[in-house]
Amino acid sequence: MFPNLSADLARGREDRKSVVESGGWKHSIALQNVRVLLSLTTWPVVSYRFSRWVKMRVRIPVVRQILKLVAVIFQRWVELWTAIYISKDADIGPGLLIHTPYAINIGPTKIGANCTVGTGVLIAGGARGIGDNVYFGPGAKVIADTRIGNNVVIVANSLVLSDVRDNTTIAGVPARIRLPGGQPRKFQKMATSA
Repeated sequence: MFPNLSADLARGREDRKSVVESGGWKHSIALQNVRVLLSLTTWPVVSYRFSRWVKMRVRIPVVRQILKLVAVIFQRWVELWTAIYISKDADIGPGLLIHTPYAINIGPTKIGANCTVGTGVLIAGGARGIGDNVYFGPGAKVIADTRIGNNVVIVANSLVLSDVRDNTTIAGVPARIRLPGGQPRKFQKMATSA
């Protein structure tokens, strides 16, 4: 739980770096960590990691039941405030980043490292697996028995119904347009003219 959560928080800190550097937060790592922890997109990840840890690692009978109750209450509370559901049966690698909150549903599937999810994303439990470094644009849906490769960008509002090979960018409903080069780019702060 803790190594994965640490990687998740590091990605969150990196994602907010341009915002942080423009203000007075840049000098203190502790203040940057507080900023990430206060973010609305961090708590669903923490809730998922805690629920998964209780399910997979805690073996002491009475302690496990108490922690399961705490995990369920915590997860429901987070779902109420963020409208983000991540199944505790999902196997998600380190570096999960929820870029924008609300209307996100991740079912029980295997997801690799450094997955970025936008608002309105649906990853159904029928997916066979998702590779590393995958970016889901806002409104993207994966609803079929599909396998998504590594370094894939799924453009906003795309509907994935078939397998996606490595290093591609896909778009469309259903997602048929395949463009070479699936390296997700970091979000850059736009320069404003003074």
